[in-house]
Order: sequence, then structure tokens, then C-alpha cells
Amino acid sequence: MLSVIPNPPRIALPVAGSADLFPVRRVYCVGRNYAAHAREMGADPDREPPFFFMKPADALQSVGGEPAPHPYPPRTENYHFEIEMVAALGKGGRDIPVEAALDHVFGYAVGLDMTRRDLQDEAKRMARPWDLGKAADASGPIGPLHPVAAVGHPDRGAITLEVDGSLRQQGDLAEMIWSVAEQIAYLSAYFELAPGDLIFTGTPSGVGPVRRGERMTGAVAGLGQIVLDVV
Repeated sequence: MLSVIPNPPRIALPVAGSADLFPVRRVYCVGRNYAAHAREMGADPDREPPFFFMKPADALQSVGGEPAPHPYPPRTENYHFEIEMVAALGKGGRDIPVEAALDHVFGYAVGLDMTRRDLQDEAKRMARPWDLGKAADASGPIGPLHPVAAVGHPDRGAITLEVDGSLRQQGDLAEMIWSVAEQIAYLSAYFELAPGDLIFTGTPSGVGPVRRGERMTGAVAGLGQIVLDVV
């Protein structure tokens, strides 16, 4: 049986220290998972349960060790960076217990949840979905995946974002409201998770706009950094 249109390539990410690739299925993103960022966005981190949105897998931008061009998307005048640690699942399941959740993780990476903030804010005001704000092409820059066997399960350490050498975001993985294990368990109550799923695990405070001609450098302790030139 032939496909009536050409089959698009499967989205896959490089694995650090290997020639292997990690095929991506779904991309989940948790919202407001650092207390200071939750307050920054006008929410109460002490009362709000976790919530998630999704990006299409082909919105990912794989970034290697060299600076990469990052396209400024159309239809926005307020394009924001959000530095995140990304967890990649090697096993799936439903109703995964918190205490077993980390056994499902293949590895971790540095990622950015790039956001057309003006479109997201408009969607919030009109009680509409966030897709136009969150799912732009290349809105998920991500570095190579580091296997758990090499880096363990990072649960503390610096997470930072610089623009042209100026520090804009600075936090610690230990400041997450909901841990990676808790996020996996929570998501698995609503979806059957599967190998190839990614979870962007939240961003610290300090999110803000980036402009054409500026350079973003995002880093997570133990996972290296990614560098992007906005064009």
C-alpha cells in the first residue's frame, strides 16, 4: 500500500556520546512549575495543581554543540524564551506510581519553550487554546539527550538563560513545584505514555523577549548548553 503523499521524516534527536537517535512521539509541557515563575505569571503556586499543554513533535529544533540559527516566527512582536530541562521517556504506561516513574526515563536534555507571548496572552483573555502562542515552527529548541546511565536523574543544579551574555533566567532544578517523577505520574493518569514522549519540565522566573540579532545561551547543570542566534 502506497501513501498518497510523501511520508514526512520521523522526528528524532541525537543521543550524547552515541551515533544513535531517539525517535520522538509526543511533546508535553508543564506550565508554571517554579514558584517564582508562577507568581511572575500571576498565579498562586501553593494552590494550583499541575497543568500541561503540548507542542507538535515537528516544532522541535535539534541543536548540537555549535551555535544554531533560530527563526523569529511570524505574527508576533513579543517572542519569549523559557529555559527548561527536558525528560525523555524510554518506557510508557498508564497510572504510573510516583515511586516507579523515574524508571521510565531514558535521559535528559536542555530545552527552550519559545512562546509568542502576545498571542498567548490574547488567547488567555479570550479563553482560547494556546496553540498559536506555543506551537510555532522551531519553538522547541533542544540539545542532545544525555542518557540516565551517564547523568543520573538531575534534581538540583543551576538552570540558566543568557541573552548576549546577560543573565536573564537563573534558578535551580530543586525549585520545581512538581518533580519529574510527579509529572510523569500525573500525566499517566490522563494519557497512556509511550517510549519517545518528551516532557518539558518547567521554567524559572525571568522569562522575557528576545529579538532578531540576539544570541540565547541556555544551560542546565550536568547537561551542557545550547546556543541559538535569533534570525
